[in-house]
Amino acid sequence: MIDILIPVLRRPQNAQKVAESASKNTRSEHRLLFLCSPGDYEELDACRNVTGAETLVVGWIPGSGDYARKINWGFSQGSAEWVFQGADDVRFHRDWDVEALEVARSSKKRVIGTNDLHNPRVLRGEHSTHSLIARSYVLEVGEVLCEEYDHQYVDDELIALAKRREEFAFAKKSVVEHFHPHYGDAERDSTYTKAFRASMADRKLYRQRVGR
Repeated sequence: MIDILIPVLRRPQNAQKVAESASKNTRSEHRLLFLCSPGDYEELDACRNVTGAETLVVGWIPGSGDYARKINWGFSQGSAEWVFQGADDVRFHRDWDVEALEVARSSKKRVIGTNDLHNPRVLRGEHSTHSLIARSYVLEVGEVLCEEYDHQYVDDELIALAKRREEFAFAKKSVVEHFHPHYGDAERDSTYTKAFRASMADRKLYRQRVGR
């Protein structure tokens, strides 16, 4: 069983696309969970009424660390053996879960990186922007993502620490494509602007916490 967590903010046009791709391309038993902000009414309507997927509203306004907080809170709302750290600007490709779980089985690792088809470090198998994570791993380390960052580098810390703990494996054939302004296939909107606003501070914090 996989809990697919999708934090969302002010992008109602993306909800149906990500929900359909997850439904069509995930073979394992799974639960798709949208995580909305209070007052984000168009988003809430799109997630709940257009997609029909399970949709929860968090108890805080979208400030610093919102993405990580939503992922961590979403994790606490489930019990699946595996959790996918998703987003509404990804598209799941066929059998992404089968490939990731096979790598988990063969490697005996508990943080499995997926292939986003764009990020250079991901394409080299060194990193993952969106990962499949064992619940047992999260319970041991205490959280899915660090909430101290404004937005960026949460995936960097997740993967760096998993590597140190010898818990990371990359699943090249597990494709969860990431559409992003950096790659020229998504327009920069208010949610991306929010995500980019503290890049330097987030990078400094990452170096302090992880030592790179």
